[in-house]
Amino acid sequence: MKYLTKHTPFPNVSEATEDGLLAIGADLSTDRLLDAYKQGIFPWFSEWDPILWWSPNPRFVLFPEKLKISKSMKQVLRNNDFTVTVNKDFKAVIKACSSVNRPGQDETWITNEMIDAYVKLNELGYAKSVEVWKVDDLVAGLYGVDVNNGVFCGESMFTKESNASKVGFITFIKNTNYKLIDCQVYTKHLESLGAEDISRAHFLQYLKN
Repeated sequence: MKYLTKHTPFPNVSEATEDGLLAIGADLSTDRLLDAYKQGIFPWFSEWDPILWWSPNPRFVLFPEKLKISKSMKQVLRNNDFTVTVNKDFKAVIKACSSVNRPGQDETWITNEMIDAYVKLNELGYAKSVEVWKVDDLVAGLYGVDVNNGVFCGESMFTKESNASKVGFITFIKNTNYKLIDCQVYTKHLESLGAEDISRAHFLQYLKN
């Protein structure tokens, strides 16, 4: 594991620990973040921790053509109870993701520093948000980074109403041309939608294409 200064480059991802931790330190500047995502690296740390950089192996991803939509979800989508938008209110989405209570987590990893960094990425066109509305209420959403080579790196999602986040995720995938959605690490929720583990080496090939 390598300690980074502001100007230290990332080590090769093969140097990551067994649980995927690659490096500590540096900053969340736009250049640093974009360099990280292009190499299959992402930041994930708690408020009082130093910046931690990860590159897990295996990598949890979803191939859009393998998206699973259950019969019950197809009915939810047909009901049109929700409206889905993209980049209508990025800041509201990331703030909602930072405040949602998650099982087994006492504090958020989406710190104010993270929010500021990703809002800037959004303003520059690199980060995207998906909003799910019920009338005028924001009831779910997700955000992530577009690596500009057909890979969307999902960062976090939230929901305040049953099935709303799935509606946003499914609608977003069905209306974009990404070849791969990076889900980073395993969640049962995303597995139910068709996400799967692939090797880090396999994942990196998609970033190079």
